[in-house]
Amino acid sequence: MAVSGDAERTARTPGRGRRIILWRHGQTSWNVERRFQGSTDVELTDTGIRQARRAARLLASLEPDAIVSSDLKRAVRTAAELAALTGLDVALDEGLRETYAGVWQGLTHEEILARYGEEYAAWKRGEPVRRGGGELETEVADRAAPVVLRHVEKLPEDGTLVVVSHGGTIRTTIGRLLGLQARHWESLGGLSNCCWSVLGQQPSGWRLLEHNAGTLPEPVLGDDD
Repeated sequence: MAVSGDAERTARTPGRGRRIILWRHGQTSWNVERRFQGSTDVELTDTGIRQARRAARLLASLEPDAIVSSDLKRAVRTAAELAALTGLDVALDEGLRETYAGVWQGLTHEEILARYGEEYAAWKRGEPVRRGGGELETEVADRAAPVVLRHVEKLPEDGTLVVVSHGGTIRTTIGRLLGLQARHWESLGGLSNCCWSVLGQQPSGWRLLEHNAGTLPEPVLGDDD
């Protein structure tokens, strides 16, 4: 369910502070199959490309100042649609890749539950879990959040940064920037393909202005990908 704020209406309101738009990539075939992608480099489907084009038209109206993207193909292709409309270059950074999930990668949701049910349940409870022997969510935040903040520092006073990344990486980055304890990050919920969340800079820190915005409610396909 989308939680809407006033980001569009205040796209260029003086004194509103900086904004971060964290945009999940478009649909892939593995999303449709509910297959855990993690850091596997999977292309967008034709539907995913159409999603990216539609979302890019909305995001371009917010007059972003900069775009930074994961270097995985599904994120790069999504970011390219916004770059084409805005004329902005896309900075690529591997720090924005999705969580590396070891042996979980390539498995369907049902296969993960059947083989690693206890591990999956612990993760959903907010416990620190190396899913498939991969990264902890805190380790993902350790690499992704600093990338976002480095690019934010380059913005003008009321500038907007678009970050094109992945569901799990976006969730952990939001949790870190909001100062939430890691065990509560799962409560933020997932993002549908090509939907986004918006953070606004306040004197006290970052505030969540929108979450899973950009369309009518749609299913979240894939837990982290």
